[in-house]
Amino acid sequence: MKKEVLTTLTQRGQVTVPAAVRRLLHLKPRDKVVFQIADDQVRLVPARFTLETAYQSIPPLPHPLDDEEMARLAKEEKAERTVRALRTR
Repeated sequence: MKKEVLTTLTQRGQVTVPAAVRRLLHLKPRDKVVFQIADDQVRLVPARFTLETAYQSIPPLPHPLDDEEMARLAKEEKAERTVRALRTR
């Protein structure tokens, strides 16, 4: 069933996402959304990945790393991911 929800565009080009839509999309304050445009249709969907969410998903390091230590840790992480991938096959 198709449902339409009416909202108003402000002079600044902003709209309020109605509560029913926020609940349906599980949106919280400050969440990012994406307008997907195809031909003459526009869909509003939650943004699943942004630079902001990626940045916040990484805990800060207890101390700064030098380039060699960073390279060593990156190689260890890559090796661990490769081993996990091989085990799931």
